[in-house]
Parts: sequence; structure tokens; C-alpha cells
Amino acid sequence: MTYTKEKNRLVWDTRYGEDGYFYGTAPNGWLVSKRGYFRPGMRVLIPADGEGRNSVWCAGLGMTVDAFDLSAVAIEKAKQLAEENRVQVNYAVSSIDEWNWQPDAYDAVVLVFMNFATPNMRTRLFANCMSTLREGGLLFLHGYRKEQLQYGTGGPPVIEQLYDEARLKEALAPLSVLETMSYDASLSEGKGHNGMSALIGMVVKK
Repeated sequence: MTYTKEKNRLVWDTRYGEDGYFYGTAPNGWLVSKRGYFRPGMRVLIPADGEGRNSVWCAGLGMTVDAFDLSAVAIEKAKQLAEENRVQVNYAVSSIDEWNWQPDAYDAVVLVFMNFATPNMRTRLFANCMSTLREGGLLFLHGYRKEQLQYGTGGPPVIEQLYDEARLKEALAPLSVLETMSYDASLSEGKGHNGMSALIGMVVKK
């Protein structure tokens, strides 16, 4: 299917329109393991946040959180999740390219399972993330490696959209790599990520 924003929005609206939360309500496990980096009062941006599981967790740590997603259906469910957890998140409906990427605005950017991004979109996304981070700001990235094709337990069946550690480091070269972890683990994150998976997590600093 040829990519258009409208077609992409329809796909995600349909997915998030199902009963329950497609990726569950618990935050991403790798992100939770990086809790030591976060402090109350930090300003955090979470692009393509989906139904809010990660933004709600971040807000619960006392941080100021901005989050957006292409799907208005997802954002409504995220707002409900935030209300249930009694936290405040600044939600918006936006695509990655439409978001107002303010320079030097955030202490952290969180990218979790952004494997839907094509190579060209990923290039734009990384450039915007690096620009919007303040000096000393942190970028958290977690997603599927190319070996995920062998498992088929989540993510797109398109190798170009899966991560390669060496290429990620090259793409984020202006930033300093603090942590890199390539590993296989069994996920249980709703319907979307379920079973043994090929993963990578990175923390980089501007």
C-alpha cells in the first residue's frame, strides 16, 4: 500500500479502536529499567505515544510530559488512561512531520517501537529529536532489530524499518552513546508485542 498520512491514520485508528489497549496499559519494560535517568520536573516528549502507556508512566514520576500520536482514537484512550491514573499529560493529535519541533525544548525524548517509520521518515525524526533536545538532554530509543523477522511476533515485516545497531549509532553520531543493548527477550505487551523478540535499547546524550 502506498504511504499517505490518511491511509496510515486509518490503519492506526482501526487498530486502536479495538476493545482494550492494543499494547496494554503497562509501560514499556525497557523504559522502566531506565528510571534512574529520570527526575521530577524534567520536560519529556514522547512522539507516536499511542494509547498513553509510556506517557502516563513518565508523568507519574513527576515530569512534565508532552505526547502526540497520529491517531485521534489513540489519544482519546490515552487521556482516559491518564485520568484513571490521576496524572497530567499534554496530548495532541499530530503526525511526526506536522509536530512543532521546538529547538532546545526538552530534557528527554522517548522513542519506543518507532519501527513503523520508513528510512526517510526515520532520518527526519532523528534530526528533529536531536534538535529539540536541550544540551545534556537524553534520547531513549527501544525497538525491534532486523532479526525480528525470524520471530514475527510484532513490528513490520519490512527489514528496512527494523533497527541495526551500527546504523543507529551512525545516524545518532552527533550524540554521545551512554548505553546500547542488543538482546532477545519474550514480550507480553497486549496484542501488539507478544512472544520472543529481537530488541535493541539505546540511551544517547546531546
